[in-house]
Amino acid sequence: MNLFKRAWWRLWCHPGKTVMLVGLFFVICTLVLSGFLIRSAAARASADAKSSVGAVATMQLDLNAYLEAGKGGEGGGPGEAAGQLGADADMRRVLVDKVCGSPVVAGCNYTKDGVAGPTDQVKVHQPVPPPPGQSDELDFFKADGVRDLNAAKDFRNGDSKMVTGSGITPDSGSDMVVIEERVAKANRLEVGDRVELNASVQQPDGRLTTRKTGFVVVGVYRNGTADPRTYVSPMQAPSNQIYVSPDGATRLDGRKVGADGGYVRSATFTLRDPGDLDRLREDAEAAGLDPRIFPLSVNDKQYRTLVGPIGRTADFASLTVWLVAVAGTVILALIIASNLRERRKEMGILLSLGEKKPKLLGQHLAEVGACAVLAIGFAAAGSQFIAQGVGDRLLSGEVSAAKDSAAAEAPGQLLTDTTGGSLKEDTEEVREVEPIDAIEIELGAGDIGAVGATGLGIAALATIVPGIRVLRLHPRDILTKGD
Repeated sequence: MNLFKRAWWRLWCHPGKTVMLVGLFFVICTLVLSGFLIRSAAARASADAKSSVGAVATMQLDLNAYLEAGKGGEGGGPGEAAGQLGADADMRRVLVDKVCGSPVVAGCNYTKDGVAGPTDQVKVHQPVPPPPGQSDELDFFKADGVRDLNAAKDFRNGDSKMVTGSGITPDSGSDMVVIEERVAKANRLEVGDRVELNASVQQPDGRLTTRKTGFVVVGVYRNGTADPRTYVSPMQAPSNQIYVSPDGATRLDGRKVGADGGYVRSATFTLRDPGDLDRLREDAEAAGLDPRIFPLSVNDKQYRTLVGPIGRTADFASLTVWLVAVAGTVILALIIASNLRERRKEMGILLSLGEKKPKLLGQHLAEVGACAVLAIGFAAAGSQFIAQGVGDRLLSGEVSAAKDSAAAEAPGQLLTDTTGGSLKEDTEEVREVEPIDAIEIELGAGDIGAVGATGLGIAALATIVPGIRVLRLHPRDILTKGD
């Protein structure tokens, strides 16, 4: 009789064992397919997040690399003292602008910090008078050179906002300045007024002198941080924060702004894809920036925040697939081995009638394979709904854990900070984002094919491993000996 007919009659005549095998395969295939679906959905969500937020690459001077290159320790040019960093330790704005034009860059910003000395025309704002005998040598404005004022942290998070005039933009000139409202009122300044600030000039012998530098007030902003309750250095008071362009900050350093623009301290580039860092390095080197002295480091915090929970959910789903596959193979192998033991006489009779051993093993494989195919069909019909529920539950737990972890790690304001928080550095250059908290399960032909291959593979492995003993049996041994 044909082995497939024998397999059919065996399944038909023993419905209890057939249903048991189908049920076991259904559980295995459902869990495996759910794992595949969750993993595929997580991969799609990660790809979408990668293309939507990209990553932020930061470029700034590596002092050790600069010194190792032999560019420190000597005067870098006229007016520079020996032992001081030369002009080549600064990034020229015109070169950074070329990198900003790279096709892999979705947005860029650069900054240059500095100070500006007060003059008789523009004095610092001191809400609390200094103690008796306090020197005014450190009375400076904190001058930040920015490419785009709206990208500055205080303006981005809403702590500061424009009152009148306009902010600093990529097109702003080197003589434009934006001041805080309290400084404007104390000095009776309005938008359009021309003012003078003291720039710090380093002499060849290393001495610092001041030089009056002209600016035009193009905007007045309001900082929501209250005045300090006790005396602090004017540079630490939020009201004494002024904004200029990077070229303006270069002028406040006592340098001339040439045709190639001023200098910047650091630059940030938002990549369209976190994997474009190598291309960005190539474009930076092509623009004339030495990648050893000005290395690029990627801050993919947004991307990691977005995909962290869903990535861990996918990892758990992948682990589940492997565990279910291994456990299912072992359980099925034990069941099939027990079934083969019960059918020793049947196999002995078939072998004595001249049936080939491989065909005898093929019959068992056909029986198990038929149960597997039937279970795969049932699993394909219901796994999408099961995977959606399981995926939502797992992802919800991961998102909740991620938020609790972020809240525990959030730094609090120091009790000794009397400036209302203005001492915190602007170390975060990207906006805060919420992790992906929804997963969209989609059942495709590829997923069904994957679970089908897995299910049939488990069926074959679970049948062949215990069935190898069949190939070593002889009819006489089977029929004359017991178990």
